[in-house]
Amino acid sequence: MDINVKVKANKSIRAFYLFFIISSLQLGVGVMGVPRFIYLEAGADSWLSVLIAVIFILCVLFIMIFILKQYDNADIFGIHRDLFGKWLGNLLSSVYIIYFIATLFSVLITYIEVVRIFIFPTLSPLVMGLLMIILAVYSTLGGLRIMIGVCFLFFALTHWLLLLLIEPAVQIDWDHFLPMFQTPLPDLLKGAKATSYTFLGFEILFLMYPFIQNKKGVRFPAYSAAIWSGLLVLIITIITLGFFNGEQVARREWTLLSLFKFQQFSFIERLDFVLVAEWMMVIIPNIILLLWGATYGIKRISKLPQKVSIYALAIPLLIGCWLLDEHFQIQWIIDKVNELGFWLVYVYPFLLLPIVLIKKKWKQRKRGEKIEA
Repeated sequence: MDINVKVKANKSIRAFYLFFIISSLQLGVGVMGVPRFIYLEAGADSWLSVLIAVIFILCVLFIMIFILKQYDNADIFGIHRDLFGKWLGNLLSSVYIIYFIATLFSVLITYIEVVRIFIFPTLSPLVMGLLMIILAVYSTLGGLRIMIGVCFLFFALTHWLLLLLIEPAVQIDWDHFLPMFQTPLPDLLKGAKATSYTFLGFEILFLMYPFIQNKKGVRFPAYSAAIWSGLLVLIITIITLGFFNGEQVARREWTLLSLFKFQQFSFIERLDFVLVAEWMMVIIPNIILLLWGATYGIKRISKLPQKVSIYALAIPLLIGCWLLDEHFQIQWIIDKVNELGFWLVYVYPFLLLPIVLIKKKWKQRKRGEKIEA
């Protein structure tokens, strides 16, 4: 495996599209229930926890971009090979692949559960899983540019849902936020950590970087995507905490969907049916990008054709959707993905940075010795 990735011109993309890639990954199933998890940790000051989380994500993105810029055109798999050699490097890269597969699976089964709760209680998870996996496989086989087109299109077609928050927003009781700034810092940090599953997704930059043409323009769309996702979560959290009281927030698992239900139209009796169906447009980009990330990683470390790994991965995912359909099983998988994602996405780049700098300094010294010789 080469450290630097050779990308054909017809497969490269502009840095501008990173905004849609990262924001599409961050705004998935997690945003439907994140205000409740933040509130359970930080109480009325949950909005502060969201701000802390966004600031920390921007710091992680800065570290990730700095690491990537130390190489000509490397991804995380090439960086692992350069720093740790073949065997240990492949082992660490395999952790990333497992993480992408586990996150993909958690998104699939969570959305299937939401559909069964709100629309079709008797729907077979196998049927729903088959439908979504077929869409994901078809889009992923189309290539990177097709996937980004899907992200861009669905991003534009789904953000109208924010207009449905106007009705609950005008009914906010600002007394729910009083007294302010009373939550201890440790609880605010716990609240920020509670957002980790929702904000997962920006780590795709570690894989997408070699495909970007204008690498000098990476920072702005990456930072903008994180800020946009954080802004939406902040707005949803403020409206949720202002509209519901603390007890109501604590007992509603899908708080965002509960907010949507209060919007009424004379020509639609059950708007929540439409919203849950529409939410598939939010989920599909998640599934596509995660499937691409997992199979791209398999291709990088094993040289197995990506088309083969896409088909091979689709089968166990479909079986898993069929077997794991109980709420406690789904919640256990989400908790494990959240724990793995926290260490791999939010902590690992800070551990990787000094190793990259030491390696770079060692190479420079070795190169200087050769020149002197």
